[in-house]
Amino acid sequence: MGFNTSGSFPASIVPAQNRMALSSNYLAFDGAGGGTFAQQYLPELYEAEVERYGNRTIGGFLRMVGAEMPMTSDQVIWSEQNRLHIAYKGLAGNIATVGAIHTVTPTLPAGNTNIAVRKNQTVLLVDSATKLVTYKVLVTRVEDAAGNEVADGASAAVKFECKGYAADALPAGLTGTTAVDMFVYGSEFKKGTNGMEGSVEPTFKQFHNSPIIIKDKYQINGSDTAQIGWVEVATEDGTSGYLWYLKAESETRLRFEDYLEMAMVEGELAAAGTSLIGDNYKGTEGLFAAIEERGNVYAGFAGAAAPGAGAISDFDEVLKNLDKQGAIEENMLFLSRSTALDFDDMIGAQAGGGYSSTQAVSYGLFNNEADMALNFGFSGFRRGSYDFYKTDWKYLNDASTRGLVDNIDGVLVPAGTSTVYDQMLGKNIRRPFLHTRYRASEADDRRMKSWITGSVGGAYTSDLDAMQVHFLSERCLCVQAANNFVLFKAA
Repeated sequence: MGFNTSGSFPASIVPAQNRMALSSNYLAFDGAGGGTFAQQYLPELYEAEVERYGNRTIGGFLRMVGAEMPMTSDQVIWSEQNRLHIAYKGLAGNIATVGAIHTVTPTLPAGNTNIAVRKNQTVLLVDSATKLVTYKVLVTRVEDAAGNEVADGASAAVKFECKGYAADALPAGLTGTTAVDMFVYGSEFKKGTNGMEGSVEPTFKQFHNSPIIIKDKYQINGSDTAQIGWVEVATEDGTSGYLWYLKAESETRLRFEDYLEMAMVEGELAAAGTSLIGDNYKGTEGLFAAIEERGNVYAGFAGAAAPGAGAISDFDEVLKNLDKQGAIEENMLFLSRSTALDFDDMIGAQAGGGYSSTQAVSYGLFNNEADMALNFGFSGFRRGSYDFYKTDWKYLNDASTRGLVDNIDGVLVPAGTSTVYDQMLGKNIRRPFLHTRYRASEADDRRMKSWITGSVGGAYTSDLDAMQVHFLSERCLCVQAANNFVLFKAA
């Protein structure tokens, strides 16, 4: 007689009189066939999950080149030195000549209301186009906009009169309508005269940034925490096991840690008048935005030239610009794959293709240990008076981050520290050029907070039958002396 299968046995299991592996008395492995076994035996199963994308995290850039320091305010403010010497650029059409007297009206920099040139100072004028035609003059009078003589250093001083040393007339190639640059190089006084009138007060250059709050969360219900899988999962931070939620929680944490760095690199300040400002969002100035605003941008490195052919001339242009800035001796290059190959070709081309990029470099940044530099993935070379440490920046290559975009080719970051005046401490301090500030006090440290709520996973904070893992950080990036940074962009 037949058995009634509607009671203790599921309909998919039909007991047999003999111990036999039959398709009618086993549950389906893959759920196919309406709950009956589609195959008698388990397949050959690789338990470990295959890491087909390698190490998927892209963080580490800021940890490598900067530092993290606490702050207690909604804003971090620092001041930076201005240039020591007095110079003006682009005085197009601003030189009026009457006889031997030339009246020069400089184009004042933003924020300046008066010129810093004083009577009896000596000034060199040069054409902006070729930088070859020069004319040295002596300042004889300082005036306001109406042509009235004013005391040196007065807020009304906007132009000056001068006379040439080599000749009374402006030289050929330097006329009143020519774009002219100038700088002060000294002074000259007649015998028995008074000293210099007025003084030059340095302008105050202040910068600031504000932290943003970054959050994330992972949630799993209580029942699913007990589900055992057949595949062993593992993540980059060493988490492993047969519980899927361990992997999901770990990846949420890793993703959040990457966001902490990506937000500092990509951050943008909300522009005045935008709806975000009206909604009380302010944004933060990231690395790329700071360099584009206050640093140097080089577009089209190596261009479409043959490998190594166009790169050296482009790189020398970068060096010439560094000479005009702080001339930091040691610098780090974080590059996309294509730009890194351009640099490799450039270096190889200079030595007939047989150059090892780690042979002729000072490892001062790494205590003169070549192995330490190589452990970070850097290779180094020297050009002119500068040392460069070059490495690929995974963030620019990863297909799920900047690898989707082609407009950023790399960044040059100065090594070492800068001296700045800290408004909170009230004194000069030395800080890395690039560093992160996070909110912290004795009561709360918001560098990287993580906590569990719910009634699962050891937390008993509510009657929610789930485990919620929360992540929070509040931070901003300080890019000090941005004039020493270079952003390489596609042409």
